[in-house]
Amino acid sequence: MKNTGLILLAAVFALAFGILTQHLVTSLGNNKPAPMPAFTLPDVAGVTHNSTQWQGHILVINFWATWCPPCRKEIPEFIALQNELASQGVVFLGIAIDEEKAVKNYHEDMAFNYPVLVATTAGLELAREFGDAMDAVPFTVIVNPQGQIIYQKPGEVSKAELISQITPLLKPQK
Repeated sequence: MKNTGLILLAAVFALAFGILTQHLVTSLGNNKPAPMPAFTLPDVAGVTHNSTQWQGHILVINFWATWCPPCRKEIPEFIALQNELASQGVVFLGIAIDEEKAVKNYHEDMAFNYPVLVATTAGLELAREFGDAMDAVPFTVIVNPQGQIIYQKPGEVSKAELISQITPLLKPQK
């Protein structure tokens, strides 16, 4: 009787995992550009920013938290890429799903060269609006100059992945 219960429990977990995986693959596999949701959030200094101020730019938006090791690992690469690509209209934007004090302290330690906005726990809902079906942190999206989300990545993103997605959007340099 115990074996039957374990087998049934394993089957239920396998089914649930399969459904979740199918949902994730379907949502991530949708390469059709979607409009970027509008948002207004404060930065670490308390200055409010509206998403419209970055219209016409290639945006790399990263939802992150100070307590997240993969998030902390990505940030130095984002800083380097911002230095490298800023002159070509690329703007990295960090949206922290974290407490304001923790974000301010980390911001001071890291010398960010791109805007960092503080969304606290409301950032989870905003990330869902951007396509984060799993509530993953980190979660990165790329928005083209027309304001359409063209790339979504739950979990850690590599420099090579970002470059491969950003390069086709760049204007040829003169």
